[in-house]
Amino acid sequence: MSKRLSWVATLVFIASVTASRAEEVKDPGITHAQADAILDELKHISHLLEEQVRPAAAPARPQKRTVKVQGGYSLGPDTAPLTMIEFTDYQCAFCRGFQSNTFDQIRKLYIDTGKLRFVSRNLPLDIHPDAMRSAEAALCAGDQGQYWEMRDFLFKSKNLATERIIESAQNLKLDPAAFRSCLEGEKHKTEILDDVKDAQALRINGTPAFVIGKTTTYGVEGYVTTGALPFAQFDAKLKASEAP
Repeated sequence: MSKRLSWVATLVFIASVTASRAEEVKDPGITHAQADAILDELKHISHLLEEQVRPAAAPARPQKRTVKVQGGYSLGPDTAPLTMIEFTDYQCAFCRGFQSNTFDQIRKLYIDTGKLRFVSRNLPLDIHPDAMRSAEAALCAGDQGQYWEMRDFLFKSKNLATERIIESAQNLKLDPAAFRSCLEGEKHKTEILDDVKDAQALRINGTPAFVIGKTTTYGVEGYVTTGALPFAQFDAKLKASEAP
């Protein structure tokens, strides 16, 4: 028992004795009712302190999720035994970290070898003013067959202003007029918001976030992983997903 609880227990005992003796003296300094009130209050304080020092319950085990693969661009064969769905934000520093430090290793060892289908989806966070426009830019570039190239540019760029993105479209040899019309007209906004809804249904509220597991007929059955983890941790999760 901690010192705080021991001290409260002592007070409770004193109050109990005081209450029992209150009726035995002619001129008590405290009435029986007052002693009972003090005793009840001290018991309440003791209960609150016990709640504070009680060991926290063990965290709930992660639940397996079944997620349909709809929308988004993918790398790797649809027949790959494993699927990894990413929810990303182009203005998120941790997403950039995953892209620059980890993604190439996953691509080399899992995607390019046919073991993994990697699906990229969007989760632009409200705290990032350029995130929604950047997600639109990637999908608009995708309309012209340059999704992954624009995605790479967005993660590497420190300037995601509209005009800077349009300049990059020219460097990628996209039709600038069609790209600008798509971007400024928010052609893919509904598609992006659908990604956001799917992330919310999975209780994902941060980026980057992933669903990693076995490929199913309609998508993936696996677990949610959040954060730009080192490659070794993704490797372990992918290998665990391969197990029968």
